Amino acid sequence: MQPSEFSMHGAVDLGARKAALEREAKRQAEAASGTANPYAVDVTEENFQRDVLERSLQAPVVLVLLAGWSGESKQTEQALDKLATEAQGQWLLAKVDAEASPQLAQALRAQGVPALYLTLGGQIQPLAAGPMNEDQLRDLLSQVFAALRQQGVLPQDYTGVGPAQPAEQEQEPQRDPVQAEAAEAVQRGDFAAAEAAYTAALEKDPGNGDYTMGLAQVRLLARVRDLDVNAIRKAAADDPADVDAQCAVADLDMYGGKVEDAFARLVATVRRTGDEDRDRARKHLLGLFEVLPAGDPRVAKARRNLTSALF
Repeated sequence: MQPSEFSMHGAVDLGARKAALEREAKRQAEAASGTANPYAVDVTEENFQRDVLERSLQAPVVLVLLAGWSGESKQTEQALDKLATEAQGQWLLAKVDAEASPQLAQALRAQGVPALYLTLGGQIQPLAAGPMNEDQLRDLLSQVFAALRQQGVLPQDYTGVGPAQPAEQEQEPQRDPVQAEAAEAVQRGDFAAAEAAYTAALEKDPGNGDYTMGLAQVRLLARVRDLDVNAIRKAAADDPADVDAQCAVADLDMYGGKVEDAFARLVATVRRTGDEDRDRARKHLLGLFEVLPAGDPRVAKARRNLTSALF
């Protein structure tokens, strides 16, 4: 089973199949006419992990929930296609058809369509709901990417809206060779190779925050990719003292963007356990801290709670 909060079970009704076929026909027509957005992908339950969660480890993924019957969805989709094309691959536009993927739409907890989310580092955050025109979307994304630059999550030369560099600068920014090697390994599913790349780099540069965060993200992805979500959650609920189960559920929460839930679960586990079990929960929590930038306020809050639990 895929390691996601998004349940993939259940029959797809005929209406959903029809919607999926219509969207595929539209995509093929755009590709044939040369009008397709090269930086967009249609997402279903089947490819959500690969094309949204895993790809968000390398670059932001703007996720939009749409419906074919909604004129407001079409307006928002057209505006996002234009912005994604202008951004020239700085972020991927992932489109979810609520009719074709009703379970995914339900898992996203959208109150309506269109709905906009940002996925980065395997974590999904809601951005906006309701119709937005091009100017509104440009302003929103500009603010989001600016905030992420200030937090050190994105590089300072990342624009996210418009070309990555002024037109007169023809040279492309150099990719960090370590991160490039790790990204290629993740894309082919070789998480051990990605971990080895970051580990070797950190031996030479122990203070590199980007490598530390990359290593933590790869390790998290490797841990959750084959978990049975329902079984793990049941085991954790049945036995709060089962440290392995509590750590696994915390991983799933972290992977699904429920950062504070993950931290709170492990702090509670530290409080209720002792000796080796307590230390395992503590170390696991410290490892999850490294998935986020060091200055993330959620990490600072969880560190204070952990100190209180220990002493």
